[in-house]
Amino acid sequence: MKILIVKLSSLGDVVHAMPVVQDIRHAVPGARIDWVVERGFAPLVRRCEGVGRVIECELRRWRKAPLSAHTRQAFAAFKADLQSECYDAVLDLQGLSKSALVAWLARLAPQGKRYAMANQTEGSGYEAPTRWVADVAVPLPAHIHALTRSRELSARALAYEVPSSMSFGLQTEVRPTSVAIKSIAIEPLVTGHTVALVHGTSRADKLWPVANWIALGQALHAQGLRVALPHGNDEEAQRASEIAAALPNAVIWPRLGLDALVDALGACVGVIGVDSGLSHIAVALDLPHVQLYNFDTAWRTGPLTTTGAPRQLSVFGTPAPSVQTVWQAWQQVYRSAPLKPEGAL
Repeated sequence: MKILIVKLSSLGDVVHAMPVVQDIRHAVPGARIDWVVERGFAPLVRRCEGVGRVIECELRRWRKAPLSAHTRQAFAAFKADLQSECYDAVLDLQGLSKSALVAWLARLAPQGKRYAMANQTEGSGYEAPTRWVADVAVPLPAHIHALTRSRELSARALAYEVPSSMSFGLQTEVRPTSVAIKSIAIEPLVTGHTVALVHGTSRADKLWPVANWIALGQALHAQGLRVALPHGNDEEAQRASEIAAALPNAVIWPRLGLDALVDALGACVGVIGVDSGLSHIAVALDLPHVQLYNFDTAWRTGPLTTTGAPRQLSVFGTPAPSVQTVWQAWQQVYRSAPLKPEGAL
């Protein structure tokens, strides 16, 4: 059976779709699974175990100049690549007009069908063309986690039960004490016991105050842990510099590609971060992780609760979670760490 997943963006949304691949592999032995995704996120999808072809598109870029010669040529090449295979099932896990377009362009095998969401769910984007294009529109509960939404859609489309366990299948390529960054000559990004602080996000109202990051970093240092600060743009680099200047053990990572970021995070002993794509990668890598929310939306995108000792937790506070709340959550997920010295926080 040949199955095409359509999940184009963004970083966190792509991560949330990865368990679908593992569910299908478990429920449909021998299934071949391809994936259409924006080019910027293709390196991540290639790390997802069980994905065959990764079909890259650049719809975000193409729509800026839809009539240019370059766009027409690039879109024609994408269409030819997409239509080089026929699929028994096309799963639109995005629910937007752009994903509906891709699903419509995909070629079906005899008796093949296109599946999509029949309705919007709370807090998620949804556009009507997704159900117009679908041969089967699958109704879903309005109040549902992003991970569960994709898994339920796939299970109902392909007639299997959602497995009780969940795996993202996200693979890393790391050495025990450092990270290989292809040909880039830099010092090891991760040495000793390193915790990555994911301080950057695409929305300013999701940020955590710099003073809080500094206080948290100082507590981690007292716990015998080193702090790493990733960044993806100039604003985040400036914030990383402010945080690092106040900490004795912080290292600012160079601006890394997605492959290198996955490897670097995978080599850490844990991650503490705001609601962002990198934090969702930490969840997919099954790292000890605390995810910070300034809005009460963790039920929709945060780490799912598990039985037993928690490995990943979300914390919510308004206008932002307190340092003490975040620290207490970290102690819960990082149980194997040395006890915090008296007065560390």
